[in-house]
Amino acid sequence: MKSHAIDAEVHGPWSLAVSRTFWEGFSPNALTGQDPGDELSAVFRADSDWSRAQARVSQQDGNARIVVSGDGDLEAAAAQVCRFLALDVDARGWPAVAKRDPVIADAQRRLPGLRPCGFYSPYEAAAWSVLSQRIRIAQAGALRANLVDQHGDEGAFPAPERLRGLDLDLPGRKMEYLRAVAEAALDGQLDAADLRSADPERALAMVREIKGIGPFAAELIVLRGANAPDILPRNERRLNAEISERYGPGRSPEEIAAAWRPYRTWGAFHLRATAEAT
Repeated sequence: MKSHAIDAEVHGPWSLAVSRTFWEGFSPNALTGQDPGDELSAVFRADSDWSRAQARVSQQDGNARIVVSGDGDLEAAAAQVCRFLALDVDARGWPAVAKRDPVIADAQRRLPGLRPCGFYSPYEAAAWSVLSQRIRIAQAGALRANLVDQHGDEGAFPAPERLRGLDLDLPGRKMEYLRAVAEAALDGQLDAADLRSADPERALAMVREIKGIGPFAAELIVLRGANAPDILPRNERRLNAEISERYGPGRSPEEIAAAWRPYRTWGAFHLRATAEAT
């Protein structure tokens, strides 16, 4: 097994400790088995070559020390770590959003340095969206855990080639849809760089072409799988309810989110995160 280390310069506020605390409670992709201390560790499926990778991340004077190990393309795996931890986003303008929006200012004070921790990849976000359809989050989490235990790779989610060949007794049409997700990943339809660089409406349309992926799931894949920083969720009812509660009834999400540009995903994420931390 090879290893590769990088020192990534992080622009703008970032706290590994705050981000790690949030991610440990993120049910779809919760961190487990964390050692005491200031590091974050993760085992994930590298989406450059579908190999298994393991990462350890520490914070040094505001920047990130990332050490990845595995048998695949470790430079790409390290870049993927930066993506799913949102370390590749220039957030030097994020504090200015607080000056335009007192609700976001409160969120930044309460969760200093929090960055949106996403799924490891759009592929895993798409798989979760299928697993979680029409069942409770706890049930979906159990299905995912079983997939990893029985068909994964030492803690990493099954590779698309492996997932495509499975025939499991899952509720409804989940297995059919998981195969469609696997096919899309192998065909490059879930490439994170493509989804982030495309016009948001185009990116959402691209993933909606996958069988079993609806509007809510498409947003999950692009916003939390590719970790795109500046897209406003339009199909998240809990976010709409939070906006009504924090800003008052009758205010549209589009009106509120105008002050968050170019970090609309971050603004929505912080509203949800502060609500969950209350």
